[in-house]
Amino acid sequence: MKKIVVAVDGFSSNGKSTMAKSLAKEIGYIYIDSGAMYRAVTLYCIQHNLFRGDELDENKLLSEIKNIEIKFRLNKDTNLPETYLNGENVEAEIRTMEVSSKVSIVSALPFVRQAMVASQQTMGKEKEIVMDGRDIGTVVFPDAELKIFVTAEPEIRAQRRFDELKAKGDNKTTYEEVLENLRMRDHLDQTREESPLKMADDAILLDNSYMTIDEQMQWLIDKFNQIINNQK
Repeated sequence: MKKIVVAVDGFSSNGKSTMAKSLAKEIGYIYIDSGAMYRAVTLYCIQHNLFRGDELDENKLLSEIKNIEIKFRLNKDTNLPETYLNGENVEAEIRTMEVSSKVSIVSALPFVRQAMVASQQTMGKEKEIVMDGRDIGTVVFPDAELKIFVTAEPEIRAQRRFDELKAKGDNKTTYEEVLENLRMRDHLDQTREESPLKMADDAILLDNSYMTIDEQMQWLIDKFNQIINNQK
């Protein structure tokens, strides 16, 4: 069977990571969460006091970016990849609101994006991967055989993220805070100078606002099979 790269891009909190993980598992591909990489860099900045409020010491980060190692390791219990920052499992820490509120600041920096893109491209050399993020189909893998761009209504995305936080025990963050953070991230992601979030010309749009998980998965499998069959 032909090996391909599946690039999944889109707005935050639209479930693209979950769908990309499920798709990778279904088709036997490796899943790579590019967003987790930017979150890990953001966590590093927080841990090393590079933030003063929302002001980031960019020069300090530039001098230390080479010391930031991000890897993915499979959790044998869940059979899902987890994020490691310099050898430490940070999968839970990178999903907090503290990281969410600052990740767009870090991910907008050209030198951070260049470092992450280089790492991602190395991961994808052998193909057979599903990678999700903001610029996978436009910058990281512009020649990806299958590109999906995922969107959903802001209020629906905010509710999904709010429910996710509550399920993880966060009873302090309000829905309004989540919605405001989401809208801020959407704006920053789309207007940054380096690799802004946009739909690739040859991407397929998926609006999953009112789709069930099963409907979404069937849609993805159908698109994957169409590409594979056309590649023969």
